[in-house]
Amino acid sequence: MERKARIERKTQETSIVLELNLDGTGESSIRTGVGFFDHMLTLFAKHACVDLVVIAEGDLHVDAHHTVEDVGIVLGRAFASALGEKRGIRRYGHWTLPMEESLAAAAVDFGGRAMLVFQADFPHAKIGDFDAELVAEFWQAFANNAAANIHIRLHYGKNGHHIAESIFKAAARAIRQAVELDPRTPGIPSTKGVL
Repeated sequence: MERKARIERKTQETSIVLELNLDGTGESSIRTGVGFFDHMLTLFAKHACVDLVVIAEGDLHVDAHHTVEDVGIVLGRAFASALGEKRGIRRYGHWTLPMEESLAAAAVDFGGRAMLVFQADFPHAKIGDFDAELVAEFWQAFANNAAANIHIRLHYGKNGHHIAESIFKAAARAIRQAVELDPRTPGIPSTKGVL
């Protein structure tokens, strides 16, 4: 069974087309109009080992908030759709990842309960032209719409770019681990029998 999804979402603030293949090789084509965010999504696809296409047009004359949040919504929905009943997945994943002087950890459970715990402080409000607070906004939107429990913690770091990158890479690796098929558990990975 192919674990793919294509989601389109259009509002008065954004227009997004997203394609996801959970069993890809890390290929991506990202165009959101927000350079730093494109960089984060590109490395997310690579380290999650998913194929990802994102074409987003947003009200960037306001700021990048709606674009970043709405891509998080759509990517979360794509994961939920591609996972379906979640048969055979590992369900849980965790990863601790160094990026230069920064060290971030992420743990994820695709168990159907949406929750984000985000413990990361950025040294400055901006990473170039990108609002650092949008990192948490993206992951909140993703967790809500993927029905995933995600914990992200920055152990330490000084450079905002490195902090964001360590978070996206750690989360990508944790998600990759969680959505991988486990040959020892072909059914639903829950004693409830449903997720």
